[in-house]
Amino acid sequence: MTILWTSLDVVSATGGSGSGLWNATGVSIDSRTLQKGDLFIALKGPNFDGHQFATEALEKGAAAALIQHEIKGSHGYHDRLVMVKDTFAALQNLGEAARVRTQARIVAVTGSVGKTGTKEALKLSLSVQGATYASEGNLNNHWGVPLSLSRMPADTKFGVFELGMNHAGEIAPLSKLVRPHIAIITNVEAAHLEFFASVAEIADEKAAIMAGLEPDGTVLLPRDNPLYERLANTVEDYKCRHTISFGAGGDSTARLVAWSLTPDGTQVAAEFGGQRITYDMIVSGRHWALNSIVALAAVDALDADLHLGAAALAKLSAPVGRGARVRIPVSGGSLLLIDESYNASPAAVRVLAETLAQMHQPVGGASGRIIMALGDMLELGSSAAALHADLASSLQAASIDLVYTAGSLMKSLHNALPQHMRGIHASDSKTLAPILIKAMQAGDVIAIKGSHGSRMGIVVNAIKAHSIDQTKPEQLVTSGQ
Repeated sequence: MTILWTSLDVVSATGGSGSGLWNATGVSIDSRTLQKGDLFIALKGPNFDGHQFATEALEKGAAAALIQHEIKGSHGYHDRLVMVKDTFAALQNLGEAARVRTQARIVAVTGSVGKTGTKEALKLSLSVQGATYASEGNLNNHWGVPLSLSRMPADTKFGVFELGMNHAGEIAPLSKLVRPHIAIITNVEAAHLEFFASVAEIADEKAAIMAGLEPDGTVLLPRDNPLYERLANTVEDYKCRHTISFGAGGDSTARLVAWSLTPDGTQVAAEFGGQRITYDMIVSGRHWALNSIVALAAVDALDADLHLGAAALAKLSAPVGRGARVRIPVSGGSLLLIDESYNASPAAVRVLAETLAQMHQPVGGASGRIIMALGDMLELGSSAAALHADLASSLQAASIDLVYTAGSLMKSLHNALPQHMRGIHASDSKTLAPILIKAMQAGDVIAIKGSHGSRMGIVVNAIKAHSIDQTKPEQLVTSGQ
């Protein structure tokens, strides 16, 4: 495997002390997922201390452990220990060193929704054009970003990093660490309102992604967003040299001309600086079409091949909990399960409903009902109940047949819906799961969404497990023939 860090590199970057000579092929902060050859960093927080697992990490094959105090059971491992004053500061130092040593062109992505989808589209579009590294999963906070940077190989050509926040003052330090050439704000919506006085304040925090832009950098802004002008007015404050707008509006630099659902996903027609292109994706919905527009606008701004990048999107798949589609066998046919259980905001629920409105054809039977199962949307502050209830009109406009709800906040939506749209309301996702399973029919399209804390993934897993249980007898008969 490729060497990511040498012992000398780590000591130099962190200012630590260590006498051993070793090479690390990865970086880990979790002994449970550590791979042989990783450098283990023993982070210490208010409710955990990675030093308790440092010896275990070394026993599992870690190249070395980065520590800030002595650890039990370290006898025999002294040549694989690096002592630093503070392991979190050392992690940031490693991230900074990784950024300094690379000649990669870097893209940073933030936004109320669409960050991960845009990051994944960018990763795919750029990976066919050179060595591309992108942050994994949801590693977008104060420890996830430096960890992601520390894992970036020195010979990377394109780097893509997701930056997240839920409090003011978090984006700018992350941007200054990543130092992007391209900064993207996917959109600004009512998310994390528990920690902000207004959506306008959220826009200001998102705009801080420009704080770390490299000289002659470019920012991509959502032209259709009501706060576009506010975002655009901050460009000069951050001394950003270039701006690209994206959206469906005619004055967008990168424009979504049209989109349509296909049996396999979505077909997109787009314009980039007047250049029209069409392409297909195996993910479904207008939100994925817009994510792809943003990604390709960044590809174009990096002077990479736009057409090659668009063609690569034919292989784009939805991450777990972010739109993955699964065909579920049921009595009399099958249904389509859409897993959006990872997160939710009012804007994201509306976008999902808009996509569902396009799904008119039955999947596996005669009924073809469109069903949404929604869990609480969290971190919305004092307006939470009203924001939940306000979804009713959008779901009606999308002709959703039934809406099942879980959680105390979703009770507001349940009460706001007309009687014919009301599924059953449950206190939590665990209670909702068997209720929804009992109601499922062949031909249904069932979309499940909620904030991560509402644990709607329980409903997704229950439906999948029910499907397996239902097919077991048939599988046993087949295997015996």
